Amino acid sequence: MKKLSVLAVVLFFVSFPAIISAQTQSGQWVTQAGEPGYNLNTNSGDRSMTIEVNFAKPYDVKPKVIVSVSQLDSDKGINTRYVVEVLSVSRDGFTVKIKTWAESKIFSIGGYWLAYTE
Repeated sequence: MKKLSVLAVVLFFVSFPAIISAQTQSGQWVTQAGEPGYNLNTNSGDRSMTIEVNFAKPYDVKPKVIVSVSQLDSDKGINTRYVVEVLSVSRDGFTVKIKTWAESKIFSIGGYWLAYTE
């Protein structure tokens, strides 16, 4: 049992610098009808748009970014098709691309993001 305790302490101190040096930021993103360039609720076929997200504090190195969708207001009478992806990640921020197609009409879409370094 004592060996396990010592091993746990050693592992903590070995990994502690990596934990301290890692940077993490998170926030929300949203876009909606009425904003300049918004086209996800008009016409049909392929439509896409991008929005920029800036970090509160620049990273030392380019981070990894995860994006989720938590809010979607769309035409309820039609199947809603969409893809959200992260583009152009830099130390200062990133771009979110939202794409929809067919007859889908999205009036607003948003969610959360997490940026981190290892």
